[in-house]
Amino acid sequence: MQHNIFTTMRSLKFPEGCKGTQVYAINPTGGEGGGGGCGGKVGEKFLQHLQDLRANSIRTKSSRNSHPPTNQTTRTNVPVESLLPAGFPTVDLMEPQIEPCLKSVDFVESLAAVYKKVEDSSQFEKSERILEQCAVFKGLCDPKLFRNSLRGARQHAVDVHSKVVLASWLRFERREDELIGLSAMDCCGRNLECPRACLVPGYDPESVNDPCVCSRGELEGGVLMGDGGECSTSDIEGVRYNVASLSRPFRAMLYGEFKESRRETINFSQNGISAEGMRAAMIFSRTKRLGSFELKIVLELLSLANRFCCEELKSACDAHLASLVCDMEEAMMLIEYGLEEGAYLLVAACLQVILRELPFSMHNPYVMKLFCGSEGRERLASVGHASFLLYYFLSQIAMEEEMKSNNTVMLLERLGECATEDWQKQLACHQLGVVMLERTEYKDAQKWFEEAVEAGHIYSSVGVARAKYNRGHKYSAYKMMNSLISDHTPVGWMYQERSIYCTGKEKLMDLNTATELDPTLSFPYKCRAVLLVQENKLEPAISELNKIVGFKVSPDCLELRAWISIVLEDYEGALRDVRALLTLDPNYMMFYGKKHGDQLVELLRPLVQQYSQPDCWMQLYDRWSSVDDIGSLAVVHQMLANDPRKSLLWFRQSLLLLRLNCQKAAMRSLRLARNYSTSDHEKLVYEGWILYDTGHREEALSKAEQSISIQRSFEAFFLKAYALADSSLDPESSKYVIQLLEEALRCPSDGLRKGQALNNLGSVYVDCEKFDLAADCYMSALEIKHTRAHQGLARVYHLKNQRKAAYDEMTKLIEKANNNASAYEKRSEYCDRDMAKSDLSTATQLDPLRTYPYRYRAAVLMDDHKEAEAIRELARVIAFKPDLQLLHLRAAFYDSMGDTSCTLRDCEAALCLDPNHTGTIELYKRARERGNEPEK
Repeated sequence: MQHNIFTTMRSLKFPEGCKGTQVYAINPTGGEGGGGGCGGKVGEKFLQHLQDLRANSIRTKSSRNSHPPTNQTTRTNVPVESLLPAGFPTVDLMEPQIEPCLKSVDFVESLAAVYKKVEDSSQFEKSERILEQCAVFKGLCDPKLFRNSLRGARQHAVDVHSKVVLASWLRFERREDELIGLSAMDCCGRNLECPRACLVPGYDPESVNDPCVCSRGELEGGVLMGDGGECSTSDIEGVRYNVASLSRPFRAMLYGEFKESRRETINFSQNGISAEGMRAAMIFSRTKRLGSFELKIVLELLSLANRFCCEELKSACDAHLASLVCDMEEAMMLIEYGLEEGAYLLVAACLQVILRELPFSMHNPYVMKLFCGSEGRERLASVGHASFLLYYFLSQIAMEEEMKSNNTVMLLERLGECATEDWQKQLACHQLGVVMLERTEYKDAQKWFEEAVEAGHIYSSVGVARAKYNRGHKYSAYKMMNSLISDHTPVGWMYQERSIYCTGKEKLMDLNTATELDPTLSFPYKCRAVLLVQENKLEPAISELNKIVGFKVSPDCLELRAWISIVLEDYEGALRDVRALLTLDPNYMMFYGKKHGDQLVELLRPLVQQYSQPDCWMQLYDRWSSVDDIGSLAVVHQMLANDPRKSLLWFRQSLLLLRLNCQKAAMRSLRLARNYSTSDHEKLVYEGWILYDTGHREEALSKAEQSISIQRSFEAFFLKAYALADSSLDPESSKYVIQLLEEALRCPSDGLRKGQALNNLGSVYVDCEKFDLAADCYMSALEIKHTRAHQGLARVYHLKNQRKAAYDEMTKLIEKANNNASAYEKRSEYCDRDMAKSDLSTATQLDPLRTYPYRYRAAVLMDDHKEAEAIRELARVIAFKPDLQLLHLRAAFYDSMGDTSCTLRDCEAALCLDPNHTGTIELYKRARERGNEPEK
């Protein structure tokens, strides 16, 4: 009977009716195979459970029947243990990740506090205070906030070391190391990241966006380059006087009371300097220039300057040597000289090359010895180049590259040694705890988490509890989370963590409370889905995962949905999700690390209908038109598997990922699009998008213009128009953007992109109050199935006072779009209050991250004089998404209620996110004036 069950379940058959059947035998990988027994690690109980689940569940209808096949499909026998090497997902093996960043119990208070620190700091402290802001922003989901803050820290940096590290970090955020053909020392054209400008000390925040000094042949404030000239030896007294002027020791030697001082010729051969070196020193003493001396001579002069305290000579040698460092070979050769001789600028220049070569330079043994060891840190500190900032940067890269490595641990230990402020100690200890937990060194993890808690980081209590749990102290972990919930205003992650340590109804209650407090946490959805699987409720389990995948796409949720889809024999759905998750993370290991995603793709492919590349284009068109972003990602992934060097497909992939708010993956796709470009004009466009998406608008415009000068193309004109429209447009600017979009539409492109251009053109026409022209654009876009144009057309109808037509137009979008939360939100503007409330409730249910519904409901409550309820409505979303508009609105509510302290707090938190927000600045000013008024 055992053999019969295994034989029955071993073949997962493709539905009947497929043409051109051919049988393939795909054997299990590794040691998981085996005939007649339990199938390796997957035993009879699992197989019987799988059979029961299928028998008791309503099978999902695959979408494969809706598209007639153009290629032949295969009927394949696939061993079940190959598809599910880990069996079923289990709650016991699931743990939410502890975030390796500062995380506050009250983010609003944290934002307000760091804003005040930045505002109250002097110019010499401002960069360090902004670095703390960077650390706080790491705990938020918007990478733009972190990058903008990092840019602010660089803008206000005073010393060369900080400038070098921050500029290198900004470059790393764009991952230019992955762009083929670019050198690490290539300059972006602005002082902000210019390698040379970073070597110039001083505070000048207004100059960071100015053109840099690369076009000039000298360093500002550095050494003057030019001809060294000759030193006449006929004027012996003149030479003696010039050399004596180099330092007090030389003056004492040449004009002191020593008997040698009276000699006409003084022998320096015993002082470790060659005749050429001494001659160079004499030349420098007269000209104050190093000229074109050979490298070995300048190094001799540096040593001489140190020995005889010649500060001016040392400074000149330091700056000259720093200007010579351009690549890793030179950096590796000269950094030792710099460290030995205490040459600050030379070490800074070498350090800059190393940092701009990250992450590749981390594979250099010398570099890691210098950075990781305590001795190396002390050597760097001796020349002013060991800082919390440096090790913060290095440790973040190490954690991204290989979380569990010894190098990561050592860099974090150095980070802790450099920590002087509470927030720095909290961060270093917390991250060491996270790494030790990953390494399953639970005792050490608990120690570091406890130190972080002691330093004031309450979130590290989660790490302490988790370490205790993994050491077998489950009840202690439970009590700890109980205490945390009792002592603080509860937030979602507290209940999420406690759910790990309880069972049954209590577990489910904690999971539900966690979702209610913070619907962005993915673990509760995954946990509930697995619990449903254990109850043989597979389709409800899929529905549970759909709730979060609908607004927050992550590899782990897609993996679990694919896992359950395999059990349901919905192989097309499983393959879609696996392809999508591989787009987010190409190296993802599925099923508790047992199988690479690519392997599962190869196992699933024969079980689904195969499409040719032209068919895939049609599939992409259909999915794009129906706003099915995950389905579109899957199709593009399949197309790239067939044609991996197609830059156009990589670009399409990046657009989809940006739409799904997966910026890191989107930037990777953009870089690959650029690397696989076959023409210069196309490469410039993708470089422009990379710059634009990382906050460099002016540089992006320049790339677009360069591309157009080489060849007029749709994408170049579109990029230029898009970048220009990203600001408040005056009538002349609007007219120019219209011309650019019209030029783009005249260039060859496909319907997907032309639909977007028509949609954007319609939007500009609306802003110019040219409603008929806008309507024409939207209708043309709809003719080529650009579904989102319904929203623009609805806006036109609304502005023409045709509210019913606007409502109907948005209804069409809701019916067509798979992801339609934004459509419900927009439709609410075109109906009465009750219908609007219904639509906005649906929008919040589909996507709780959309802030307009909360703001609308809060405003309605305020109009009804229900102030407390209005505040609660906003507090509900601010707790998991501290958004600028939400904070500003709540500050205004508090202001109207006369609560000055809460008004000030929310204004400060909002200004931390955007210090230039005019409305909040004015509200903050009024509240401060009122707060300073004497009480009557």
